[in-house]
Amino acid sequence: MPVPVPQQRGVPAAETPHGADLTVLVIEDDPAGSITGPELSAAAGTRVRIRTARNLTEAGRLLTDDVDCILLDLALPVPTTNANATATTATTTAPAAPDHRPEPAPGRADELAVLTHVLRIAPLHAVLVLTAQDDTELAAEAVRVGAQDYLFRGELDARVLSRAIRYAVERKRADLAQHQLTESGLRAQENARLERGLLPTPLLDGSDLSFAARYRPGRSRALLGGDFYDTVRTPDGTVHAMIGDVCGHGPDEAALGVELRIAWRALTLAGLCGDQLLSTLQQVLEHERQSEEIFATLCTVDIAPDGRRAGLCLAGHPAPLLARHGRPARLLPYEDGGPALGLLPRARWPRRQVELGAEWSLMMYTDGLIEGRVGAGSSQRLGQDGMVAMVNSRLEQGLAGEELLEAAVAEVRELNGGELTDDVAVLLLGRDPERIRRRGRSASRPGRVSTAASTATAPAAASAQRPPLYGP
Repeated sequence: MPVPVPQQRGVPAAETPHGADLTVLVIEDDPAGSITGPELSAAAGTRVRIRTARNLTEAGRLLTDDVDCILLDLALPVPTTNANATATTATTTAPAAPDHRPEPAPGRADELAVLTHVLRIAPLHAVLVLTAQDDTELAAEAVRVGAQDYLFRGELDARVLSRAIRYAVERKRADLAQHQLTESGLRAQENARLERGLLPTPLLDGSDLSFAARYRPGRSRALLGGDFYDTVRTPDGTVHAMIGDVCGHGPDEAALGVELRIAWRALTLAGLCGDQLLSTLQQVLEHERQSEEIFATLCTVDIAPDGRRAGLCLAGHPAPLLARHGRPARLLPYEDGGPALGLLPRARWPRRQVELGAEWSLMMYTDGLIEGRVGAGSSQRLGQDGMVAMVNSRLEQGLAGEELLEAAVAEVRELNGGELTDDVAVLLLGRDPERIRRRGRSASRPGRVSTAASTATAPAAASAQRPPLYGP
């Protein structure tokens, strides 16, 4: 005869709001039926419904969604033919449940076989065990294995039993909550490690340029958003920089941003640039995006080995900000830019030549920096003009590099009246001839060896050692 499958609840019994009413499934083979509902109700002052099963097979039929607690007699025999089948069938149909219970101590497995069987078929229910008064060690072992509490048969009375049932239900609720909290914490740690590993490490060994970056995702408690950036130096000495923004800032957009960043790095190292590179990136976007409405903006800059000029390509992205020595910062031309990636099937992105000069700073950013509001509750946005004015005021104060980005992002948040809702990424590259000369003199001193790795600027090296992450 097939064994009935317990109707295991989708929501743990301990998490079901049962109010003052309780349903208890008593599993014992005492023909006298020592536990009755009216006595328990009178002791607790609430209604207690009692169901009685004489064996585990009958218990499987009575274990329905409204059962709050199981009262199990440890002296009950375990069926030798159907117990394993019942447990196997039940666990395949029941929802996922914590499976972290310890095994019984050596020599106790047979005595606790009925308990381990019940814990398998009812992993989300509170369980009380009944045992003989002179077997305290077995009762304690039952609790260690997974029961919420134990009672002695000789000392059963309605008041003690009612209190024990309520305690068992609440303890099971706390156990499940703690388990879920632990699992949630572990998942959060794994996600953080994964996202941190996906943040870029700039490849600037041998470059004379300084590097700084700030990154802040719009998603709560996340490290990665839909914005992305990267910087690499190719063997010919050209420094390539990129910053982009996938529309939206959820986990799918973050994943797509990582794919585009890695594809850009691979294509750049393979020798592609300008229109050819962006056309290939658009193909990657079209194949990887979740829907045809998804698009991405992009800004790419390739700086010549001498650091005095650069090629600029814009794909629907805000133009970078250039600050030359002794001059106020200004936006680079953006009239010749092309559309965002993913909008037009056969689009083209012209490459504009830009003169940088001998000493300069170039700031690339995403629209999260300029779309913050000016004042809490205000509808006015900071915009590009407001950003230019803000950066110029900081330059007049003598800020540069990491300090400049730190102050700029902090001021944008302050003007917004709190956290920004969109992702923010800011990238700052710079060239300082005086610092280059100082480093050259230091490297040429006796006893010093100049290598490609040692010529990287301090900001670039520091950024390569830690994730360029900006948070609250």
